[in-house]
Formats: sequence, C-alpha cells, structure tokens
Amino acid sequence: MTALATAIAAAWEARESLNPSSTGAHRDAVEATLAGLDAGELRAAEKIDGAWKANEWVKKAILLSFRLADMAIIEGGPGDAVWWDKVPSKFAGWDEARFRAAGFRAVPGAIVRRSAFIARNAVLLPSFVNVGARVGEGTMVDTWATVGSCAQVGAHCHISGGAGIG
Repeated sequence: MTALATAIAAAWEARESLNPSSTGAHRDAVEATLAGLDAGELRAAEKIDGAWKANEWVKKAILLSFRLADMAIIEGGPGDAVWWDKVPSKFAGWDEARFRAAGFRAVPGAIVRRSAFIARNAVLLPSFVNVGARVGEGTMVDTWATVGSCAQVGAHCHISGGAGIG
C-alpha cells in the first residue's frame, strides 16, 4: 500500500470526526488523492493482469471528500444561474492556456466535476462526467450522455447520446 493509500485508510477510520472545518493530514491525503485523479495520475479502477480491480482506497477518498467539503455556490450556469453543491467544476478557474494544455474539447453544456480525468483529444458534447471518472484519449461523450462516478471509459470510444455509463 502506498503512503497515500495508508493515509486514506487512517482518514477512513477517523471519518466520523471529519467535517468541513477539519484540517491536517486527513484533509491533505484526500486533497492529494483528488488532485491525482484530476490529473490522471490515479485511477478509481485499473486493469491488473487482465482483470479490472477497484482501488477501494481511492473510492474512500472520494467519499471522505463529501464529509470535508461544505456546500457552496457553484457558478457558471446559463444566464448566470448557479448550483448548490460540494464539488466544484473541473474547469473552475481555467483559462484558454489551460484548456489548450489539456488538449480536449468541451462544448457549452459539458459538465465535468473536479477529480474526473479527461484525456487528450476527447470531445465532450453537452454531457455530465462525475467524480473520479476517467475518459480516455480520443473518446467522444455525446449529447446528454453521463459518465458516472468512478466509471472508466477507454480510448477512442463513442458514448452515444443519452447513454449512461455507471
């Protein structure tokens, strides 16, 4: 088990004491895990020796993040509408340079939550990609498709309009 996985295990054991005002090692471990997912360095599940294995510690970190986050206004809705949630948009604070560096296309109406990874050359039409999910290189998430929490979508796939990947 990596040091980060060990830290998440400790945070999980202390989960009843965690809340939005918690600081310290538990929060740091959860934040590092979310950042690793967001950057594509960590995965909620991966193929090992030909079989898919869930990384339970990563999933626990995501669950812990809900205990640590407070509800907040999420801006960016059509007509200056807002949402009320605990998970910010992956794109919060992004500028043109950040989108260019990421190398994927996100059209208006594409909602991607922090901790989801979108690989280069992916195309996101008006769709929803949830926490911990991974969308592979060259994949299209078509109109009104949903990539659920921790779902792993491979490279060069087409997630058809209206489809849901759990």
